[in-house]
Amino acid sequence: MAIAYLSLGSNFGDRIGYVQQATSLLGAADGISIIRTSAFYETEPWNMDSENWFVNAVVEVKTSLLPQTLLLECQRIEQQLGRKRSQDAKYTDRTIDIDILFYNKDIVNDENLIIPHKFVHLRAFTLVPLLELIPNFEHPVLHKTVTELHSDLENPEMVFLYGTRVEI
Repeated sequence: MAIAYLSLGSNFGDRIGYVQQATSLLGAADGISIIRTSAFYETEPWNMDSENWFVNAVVEVKTSLLPQTLLLECQRIEQQLGRKRSQDAKYTDRTIDIDILFYNKDIVNDENLIIPHKFVHLRAFTLVPLLELIPNFEHPVLHKTVTELHSDLENPEMVFLYGTRVEI
């Protein structure tokens, strides 16, 4: 059994509902059980042209699935929840996005899957929920803890505990 950390995010439609549904579908999938989830965070769009803020969370799962099979299950759930992938590889609004951030301390570098996620150390929207769950976990490539990675962010996007952001 492996322990994996999955980032869930939605910035289109019922954002909370999509993240909750994705969590439920992950927990109902064969070979995956939810251990715990972070709080929900409302986050500024990262590296994309959209005014729609995201709801993000991180889910800790125990899984018997190998990384590639876990990826396929995540993509199946995304599709089930109406995810439309951009043809030009640009970031676009989405009902749900599920990314594998870490899988044990494994390093995977396949054509369609990189673990640890190649941007995990650059995104406050993944690091803040990870701080809640595993602040002392060491990134297996960068050899820094989640706390250290968060401290190293130079220009982080805004991240608010869900329900605390005030629109001006």
